[in-house]
Amino acid sequence: MGEEREYAGGTTGVPPSEKGSAVYARSTTISTDPSQVDEGIAFVRDEVLPAITAMQGCRGLSRLVDRETGRCITTTSWDSEEALRASDETAKPLRERAAELLAGEPTVEIWEIASMHRAHHTGAGTCVRAAWSRVPTPQVENALDFYKYRLLPQIEELDGFVSASLMIDKAAGRAVTSVAFESREAMEGTRDQADYLRAASTNEANVEFLDVCEFELAIAHLHVPELV
Repeated sequence: MGEEREYAGGTTGVPPSEKGSAVYARSTTISTDPSQVDEGIAFVRDEVLPAITAMQGCRGLSRLVDRETGRCITTTSWDSEEALRASDETAKPLRERAAELLAGEPTVEIWEIASMHRAHHTGAGTCVRAAWSRVPTPQVENALDFYKYRLLPQIEELDGFVSASLMIDKAAGRAVTSVAFESREAMEGTRDQADYLRAASTNEANVEFLDVCEFELAIAHLHVPELV
């Protein structure tokens, strides 16, 4: 899977009245030369963010970057699937410009945000570990319950925990989980625990993990409500 692939990550607070509402996301992944990462961040911050967040139904945007590999993921969040689809006309030319600027082919994925939980807001130095997975479609609901009621309480106890999200494409049996940490040191210090939790998911919920990657949270304006 390859975000949006979009990722979740980089959330800020929302009013309590918005908790529990359905939210959708579009993620766009582009791999570029690592020397172009900062140019891509500037483009998303100065051009993409104002254009997208001005659209009806948009909640916000985040940008994840891996400075070693040049892999970058921009995720936008939306009040409804209809609002997300309606934004395609604006999003497509921006995506094409980003692809030209970064000399990379974009991969776009659409998700439902099934879970979002945060301990506190993100800050300078926040980093995110994202993991892509798949599960047989008849077992998707069981896997969601396993994440929410078995894994999430353990994830929340990780040192430096900031937030955790789960985005899913139920029809395809695909998902991406993201866990944000206060610092790169905190993220790196939890790798063994993260390996253990993924193994538990494989053994107990029949989840197959396809990829794991660690990122810097470069832009954090993804205003997703608490969804647990």
